[in-house]
Amino acid sequence: MRTYLLKRLLLIPLTLFGISLITFFIIHLAPGDPASIKRHGISEGGKALVESERGTKDVVTKYRERYGFDRPLHVQYLRWLGSLARGDLGKTFFGEKDVWEELRPRLLVTISLEAAAFLLIFAVAIPAGIYSAWRPESLLDRASSFVMFVLYSLPSFWVAIMLILLFGNRERPFLGVWFPVAGLRDDRLLDPSAWEMVKDVTWHAFLPVVCLSYGSLAAVSRYMRAGMLEVIRQDYIRTARAKGLPESKVVLKHALRNGLFPIVTLAAAMLPVIVGGSIIIETIFSIPGMGAYTIEAIRLREYHVLMTLFLLTGVMELLAILVADVAYAVLDPRISYEGGAS
Repeated sequence: MRTYLLKRLLLIPLTLFGISLITFFIIHLAPGDPASIKRHGISEGGKALVESERGTKDVVTKYRERYGFDRPLHVQYLRWLGSLARGDLGKTFFGEKDVWEELRPRLLVTISLEAAAFLLIFAVAIPAGIYSAWRPESLLDRASSFVMFVLYSLPSFWVAIMLILLFGNRERPFLGVWFPVAGLRDDRLLDPSAWEMVKDVTWHAFLPVVCLSYGSLAAVSRYMRAGMLEVIRQDYIRTARAKGLPESKVVLKHALRNGLFPIVTLAAAMLPVIVGGSIIIETIFSIPGMGAYTIEAIRLREYHVLMTLFLLTGVMELLAILVADVAYAVLDPRISYEGGAS
């Protein structure tokens, strides 16, 4: 296992190099660049610049020379790669702000929301899937399957709007429950204590977290049910039951470990979403996270921001796959990565 992990860790830089190379050339295929956008009078806030601020051809040419847009793409890539090797992620073209300083607060917001959604997904979906597999075709199993499929079919933007209409009206709250529908904190709170801050953020984040989690919750629970059903029908489970072991021990100890394989694979695929966030949900609830910022970076051709985002997503994906491989070996000791079954 150590040899395998070492090889995988050594392959990560090479894989990231390939990701950055392909990503760099793809994002430059889009017509226009930050200089042309500035010339046409599009500011960072999306408003037209006044006539005096519009760049002439000479100003645009100097702008391109300053940032190296007039050079061949491979030269621009090597220049960016050299800055990355020095730990410099660059600056934004609009506002001259440090990329990492711009991304860090938004990353914290998105990671917090997505992590809360992940905890909710797996805390609800795994027990629901286990029970459905333990009591297949029961009334509760049929009801949960129907509810999960309905949830999975609902578009997130529609659910978000419905939740806002139901619970966002402070004057006439649905069932007497009201939730904020914009932002993640109340700016009217002056010098709040730590507990007050936690309550306020949790209150604001409730509806967005529900919108982020309900679709995946339905999918994970069905994957868990299918994986457990396949395992429960195996011969060694029947043997464990024949020995007179309690049903809870048979299900939770003998069947659960192998039944978690689909969930580990699914979690590895879902983990990179923590960095990217949800464009739709963050926009609807006015959350200053990575989703809305990514769209803004694409619109303004913020190459340094986009390259950093793609690299972070690539790192998350590679680490998630590595963790999943390790989890397979932990769940099933028969799995070995040293050239044969142990």
